[in-house]
Amino acid sequence: MTETCDEKRINVITDVATVVSSADSQALPGIHARLRRLRLLPDRHLVDGGYTSVAGMDAAARLHRVALIGPLPPSTTPQHRAGDGFGRENFIIDFEQREVTCPNGQVSGNWQDLPVPEPTKVTVRFDARQCGRCPERAKCTPGPFRSLYFPTRRLHELQTKNRANQQDADWRRLYGRRSGAEGTIKEFADGHRGGTTSTHATYPGGCGGAKESDARHQDSRQSRSLRPRHPTEARLPQKA
Repeated sequence: MTETCDEKRINVITDVATVVSSADSQALPGIHARLRRLRLLPDRHLVDGGYTSVAGMDAAARLHRVALIGPLPPSTTPQHRAGDGFGRENFIIDFEQREVTCPNGQVSGNWQDLPVPEPTKVTVRFDARQCGRCPERAKCTPGPFRSLYFPTRRLHELQTKNRANQQDADWRRLYGRRSGAEGTIKEFADGHRGGTTSTHATYPGGCGGAKESDARHQDSRQSRSLRPRHPTEARLPQKA
């Protein structure tokens, strides 16, 4: 479902799709394609974490000029899971020189472009000679060497910017508009229970051309306490 979210206007559902997919983010290309055909593409598209990926953000911007706004998943390195040690953000990546500098000043030139799809396209390894004599090796790797995996420069910078924006108060206020999605999903869940499909709710709209989107199935039992929102009209625009 795609719904406008202008605070001064009534919300209007502009797209509905029920799909079965292994990943929620796979629904976004279809949503954007339908909105484009109807000339209803948003400037900004707010989604929950199940629909965000750095590759998806890049594709939305390049193909549709849509800023996909939502929290990217955190790093999955052992250091982040343990809450200790050196994560990828502690390394200095030099895309121009194709080398990486570790927190203790060791430089690796062992740079390889992987023959795999985005986002993970580059790997760099610090060898055992560099890591073996490091006094903080335990904070970096349990093995004799350390490998890093990261996306290409464009996606790396987009990923870094997104994670920094998530700490900004203005970003959080903007993203807070997405909560209205839960109310509409609850309405749909109350009337359409059962099955294995996923209802995708997107919410274009907002101030200054901002548009909001949610793409998550929500069980009505999990939506007992919802923030009040403007009513929604289930009215689709006519094709030109």
